[in-house]
Amino acid sequence: MMRLEAEQRVFEIAGVRVGGIPGRDPTVLIGTIFYRKQRIVEDDRRGVFNEEKAEELIKLQEEFSDKTGNPSILDVEGATSEALIRYLEFAADITDEPLLLGGPTPEVRIEALRWAGEAGLTDRIVYNSLLPGCGKDELEAVREAGVEGAILLAYNVSSLTSAGRIKALQELLEAVEGYGIRKPLLDTFVMDIPSLGAALQAIPEAKSRWGLPAGCGPHNAIGLWRGLRRKMGIKARRPAVAAVNAVSAALGADFLLYGPIEEAPIVFPAVAMVDAAYAFPAMRRGVRIGREHPLFKIS
Repeated sequence: MMRLEAEQRVFEIAGVRVGGIPGRDPTVLIGTIFYRKQRIVEDDRRGVFNEEKAEELIKLQEEFSDKTGNPSILDVEGATSEALIRYLEFAADITDEPLLLGGPTPEVRIEALRWAGEAGLTDRIVYNSLLPGCGKDELEAVREAGVEGAILLAYNVSSLTSAGRIKALQELLEAVEGYGIRKPLLDTFVMDIPSLGAALQAIPEAKSRWGLPAGCGPHNAIGLWRGLRRKMGIKARRPAVAAVNAVSAALGADFLLYGPIEEAPIVFPAVAMVDAAYAFPAMRRGVRIGREHPLFKIS
């Protein structure tokens, strides 16, 4: 339903396909676990958490992925390298999904990345994330670990336009050359509601320019919407979460970091509906749609 100039590339990461043509290839949904102030986390410095509840949440995302046909990835966050390593070790045992490795600083991420390489998780890890100006030590750590997948974040505070995001991505793509990052995922950087429009505009622009998988974290627009509950009421959050992810999918996002994993029951049906709606006209044009696509799964 949208015209993209470049041939669209699809990357496979631990059995999950990311990228492609909107309508044919369903949106990959990425839920975050062990994030700051999540109730299941008891000590975010040492990585102490309620294992039973954590497993339930991971299985919840898997359940809705199975129901809808939208592939899923688990975003594992940690405040310290000690905590992040514990979380990754637990998650790797619970699920076969790819794992985003995320932390607040390069130092935290690099130490966990080295552990992941030693633990034989290289093929399942997506490094989250690389920003413009990232140091060579960080890039070297990614290469040494043998990790091919990484989120490239279009962080450009000097130009918050879609053009500024494309410029940041160009800089990143040039910077990562030679470091073994063969599966870059382009994140067009959502910070708040005002930034959402430019981030969504940059998704088809990036896909058309490079043919690489592109998406964003639209949940940031909801998380920083200060007047949401105060002005709209507590019940307004759920439809807002569904809407912001559905709109992002409708504008061509290959992947979405949809926020807290607890919101899987809200996000998966909304995005699956968009994917199914896009698939039908694509199928009428002769595009082959797999039987595991949301078009056939959600009815």
